[in-house]
Amino acid sequence: MSTEASQSAGDLGEVVLITGMSGGGKSVVMHALEDAGFFCVDNLPPELLPHFLALEKQRGERRVAIGVDVRSEGSLPHVLPHLKQLRAQGVRVRSVFLDANDEALLRRFSETRRPHPLRSGELGADQDGADAHRALVEAIALERELLAGLRAESTVIDTSLLRAAQLRAWVRDLVSVSGESLTLVFESFAFKHGVPSDADFVFDVRVLPNPYYDRELRPLTGRDAPVADFLNAQPEVGLMLGQISGFLRQWLPSFAADQRSYLTVAIGCTGGQHRSVYLVETLARQFASHGHVLKRHRELDAR
Repeated sequence: MSTEASQSAGDLGEVVLITGMSGGGKSVVMHALEDAGFFCVDNLPPELLPHFLALEKQRGERRVAIGVDVRSEGSLPHVLPHLKQLRAQGVRVRSVFLDANDEALLRRFSETRRPHPLRSGELGADQDGADAHRALVEAIALERELLAGLRAESTVIDTSLLRAAQLRAWVRDLVSVSGESLTLVFESFAFKHGVPSDADFVFDVRVLPNPYYDRELRPLTGRDAPVADFLNAQPEVGLMLGQISGFLRQWLPSFAADQRSYLTVAIGCTGGQHRSVYLVETLARQFASHGHVLKRHRELDAR
C-alpha cells in the first residue's frame, strides 16, 4: 500500500466489504445498502481497494460498501492483507460473508439458469444435464475452498432459507450498529429446516415442554403472552434459560477480548415457532444492557 493511500484512508468512516458464495444474495445486499445510504461499488479488484478508499477520503467522508467475490479469483489473496492494514490504520472495515448450503445454491443457479463464474466457459449448449450439474457442484466446492480464509475473518450470514426481504432487513440491522464492539445476535430456528451455518453456538431446546400440543397455544408464537405464560410456568424452561445466560455471561468478555465483532447464538426447537422464539425474546431482553444486541426469528420472519 502506498504512503499516500495509507494517509488518505486513515480518517475514513465505516467501510463494509460484502463477499461470499456466488448465488448467496450479494446483489440483494448491495441494493439494500444503497437504499440505506451507502455508496456501493461491486466487483472491485482487491488490488484497488486501498487506492479507492484514498479517493473516497478526498471526496468527503461517507459510508462505503464494496462487493468482492470469486470473479476476482486471481486477486483474492490480496483481500485479507489489505483488510488488516486498513484496520491497523483505524479504518472501520466490516467484512460480511454471505453463505448458503449447496442445495440452496444449486437450486438458485437452476432457477436463474445463470452460469457459475468459475465454470462459465465450460457450460456449453451441448452439455447434458448431468455434466452441467457435476460442473456446477465442482465449481461450488472450488469456490468454498478459495473463499475459506475470507469467510473465517468475516461476519457470516446463512442465506439458505432467507427470503430477499429477510436478508435486506438482517443486513440493515447489522450495519445500523457500531462495529467497534461485540454485537450479540440471538436467532431462533427450526431443526426440521436445518441448523443455521452462521451460528457460533447452538442450543437445542426441543427437550422443553412444547406449547404446540395445547390446541389453544398451537396457532400462537413465543412472542404471544399465553405462550410466554405457559413456558414461564415450566421449571425446565427457567433452568435452561439460566444455564444459557450463565454460559454467555461467563464467556462474552473473552470473545470481546479476542476482537470478535459478531457472535450468533442460535436457539432451535422443532418448528421454530414457540420455545425457541420465546427463549430468544427473553435472552435479548436479559442481555439488552450488554450493548449491541440483535434478534432474529428465521422461520417467523419468513412468513
